[in-house]
Amino acid sequence: MKHLKNSIYLFIICLVVSCGKPEVHIEISPEVFHSSVDKVMEIQIHDIFSPPVASRIFAYPNIAAYEILAQKSSKFKSLVGTVKHLKSIPKMDIEKNINLELAAIIAHMEVSKSLIFSEEKLETLQDSLYQEWQSVNENEFNDTKAYALNVVSYIIDWMKKDNYNQTRTMPKFTVDTDDPSRWQPTPPSYMEGIEPHWSKIRPFLLDSASQFKPVRHPEFSLDKNSKFYEELMEVYNVSKEITEKGDKSEEIQIAKFWDCNPFVSVTRGHFMFATKKISPGAHWIGITKIASRKTNANVEETVNAYTKTSMAIADAFISCWDEKYRSNLIRPETVINQNLDPDWLPILQTPPFPEYTSGHSVVSGAASVVLTEIFGDNFYFKDDTEIPFGIPVRNFKSFYDASTEAALSRLYGGIHYRAAIDNGLDQGKKLGHFVVEKLNL
Repeated sequence: MKHLKNSIYLFIICLVVSCGKPEVHIEISPEVFHSSVDKVMEIQIHDIFSPPVASRIFAYPNIAAYEILAQKSSKFKSLVGTVKHLKSIPKMDIEKNINLELAAIIAHMEVSKSLIFSEEKLETLQDSLYQEWQSVNENEFNDTKAYALNVVSYIIDWMKKDNYNQTRTMPKFTVDTDDPSRWQPTPPSYMEGIEPHWSKIRPFLLDSASQFKPVRHPEFSLDKNSKFYEELMEVYNVSKEITEKGDKSEEIQIAKFWDCNPFVSVTRGHFMFATKKISPGAHWIGITKIASRKTNANVEETVNAYTKTSMAIADAFISCWDEKYRSNLIRPETVINQNLDPDWLPILQTPPFPEYTSGHSVVSGAASVVLTEIFGDNFYFKDDTEIPFGIPVRNFKSFYDASTEAALSRLYGGIHYRAAIDNGLDQGKKLGHFVVEKLNL
């Protein structure tokens, strides 16, 4: 008996000392997810994706990561049965050494890579992380990566059925030059209407693209007693008042802070070039990161916030673009130049799509509702999202406070009428509350 006990002790010593070090698991921090999201945002800017397309690029990778984590989560349930046509992802082999947090970040990067053009820019970050993780625990990394890639294949297959590829082959938008109320391309580049078929993209949560169709805008009229003319003059007069105050005025600072135009054409003599910025949705993804960091959210909580906010943003673009190309309303810049002042220029460059409703208003309204549900009301935060573009930090008392300012910025910028701003914000908030209810937040 004594010899048996000695043998057991020797066996244990062999396992701990002679047979190698105790197994070390690969640890994933929320900052790894932030770095992946930041890299995708950086690439979106470089590749110049339109705001609606950018929203799609954020949503799918987040859902892939979320569904992996939801398998073993006690706090967050799967989106299957809630998100359109999403079925259960492949189950992991319990006999394999699979790290779900690691699988989630691998899936996030791999799905992201399938949605961008400059894949090599994401691969640089990816390769660095892969080498680091492999050096910590090669078996765990290999098992986890194999599983993650299986999930990625499934998510990409589901993604490809959302009608995006079909909309790439649909006809370009036809400008109606005979109707003075209809949208026309604006200077300086006179770009054609962006994404006229975006309402045909499969929503994530909405019943249909027109579910939150807003009230109709004031009827186009140059009658000085009409509501439309009143709103037109508001844009013109506010712009002149702001311009007289100078570039340091609060209104101009607000307009520039929320510009979020991914492609601004700049003309210098015979040369034309573009300045690139984040999209409106990307700005709110940046705010999601700020809130997650401020609350010390763990990996699950961080992915949850990104996923549910990004789905609300994506559906907001579908809802907004459905109305834009239905109402097809002319922009203030065109009406003012044709009828009031041929030399007038808005403070911000007019984006290349119809006016009603305001995309910033709809997206900001939707995102603010979801973020408030996740992080709470009266959530003070410092928004440093625009620092990379030379724009200083702005402080907000709540997500609703930020969404109200984002919407109003479009009036200050001279690119939207009042109805598009107010009704767009209402449209977005209604959509946001629907998302909250649908997800049981």
